[in-house]
Amino acid sequence: MKLLKGLKHSFTSKILVTVFLLTSFLQMNCHSKNHEDKNALMATYPWKQDVIIDKNYVAQVRAIQRIEIRAFEKGYLTHIYMDEGKIVKQGQKLFQVMPMLVTAQYEKAKAEYESTQIEFENTEKLFKENVVSQTELSLIKARLKKNKAAMELAQVHLNLATVTAPFTGITDRLQVRLGSLVEEGTLLTTISDISKLWVYFNVSEKDYLNFSNARRSGDKPLKVKFLMANGEYFNHEGNADTIEGEFDSETGTIPFRATFPNPERLLRHGETGNVVIKENLKEALLIPQKATFEVLDKRYVYTISSKGKLKSTEIKVSNEIPHLFVVESGITESDIILLEGLGKVHDGDIVKFNIETRENVMKSFELQAH
Repeated sequence: MKLLKGLKHSFTSKILVTVFLLTSFLQMNCHSKNHEDKNALMATYPWKQDVIIDKNYVAQVRAIQRIEIRAFEKGYLTHIYMDEGKIVKQGQKLFQVMPMLVTAQYEKAKAEYESTQIEFENTEKLFKENVVSQTELSLIKARLKKNKAAMELAQVHLNLATVTAPFTGITDRLQVRLGSLVEEGTLLTTISDISKLWVYFNVSEKDYLNFSNARRSGDKPLKVKFLMANGEYFNHEGNADTIEGEFDSETGTIPFRATFPNPERLLRHGETGNVVIKENLKEALLIPQKATFEVLDKRYVYTISSKGKLKSTEIKVSNEIPHLFVVESGITESDIILLEGLGKVHDGDIVKFNIETRENVMKSFELQAH
């Protein structure tokens, strides 16, 4: 009986030892596996997706009308009715020039006309009384018309001494001061109509073809936005179109012009900024920006072979969107690219890696944003 109990106790002890050793082995193995997973680097596959990108083009703002206001007559500037940078209405007085000769010429022409008119009236009475001939009356009548035309011409020159606004717009800097002696054609100021604006920018041949195909399929005007110099968007959209029939052979671009309403007159002639056009890219190849690195202005990724060997691969990026690059060439959907630890590895290294899904990669960007 004692022998049976001893055997039973010995058997139970062996079972417990075996269980303990097995548990310890599994824990060590699990710990080793976790340690191995922690040392593995994150990798992913490039993927294709439809995206909308913003394409920026350097642009210059121009008023739809902008002219120089010049003096029509020679004389002294006696009045200035406007101020710099202010809105003036069409027909509003801007400058008054006191001409030195035109006033005297007008007075002389007016006196000759009035004198000839009296002479004509007297001759007409004598003609009715058969005192003078029809020929004499006709000669005086012709002289009256001539003097009237001379007076009206002098009146035109006199009126031109008052310079008015040809259209509603905003004035620029004054080029003369009160009391200045101005010659005919002297620049006084400039005036710009900025109720609407023309924004000029150049488009590459590739973008031109993409925009043309998009417009042809939708038959709608090309809508654009304007990014101002302070980094804010102008609060009105514009419509863009080509303005020339051929490409510049040196730059490979064609000029576009976008028309923007400017009711608040926020934008001014001569400003610069960027025209922003949205473009739909079908099946664009995307990779995370953090999976790339630059060497001498060239962009690279680390591709990983099935055995974990790293290879630095040059890629060409066509566009950039938040957190992602659109890849034009260099890699395909079937390539595995390293996603982290780029600064700790080198070309040709053998690494352990775990492949993250596109969904998890995108979720990580959302977490970063928060």
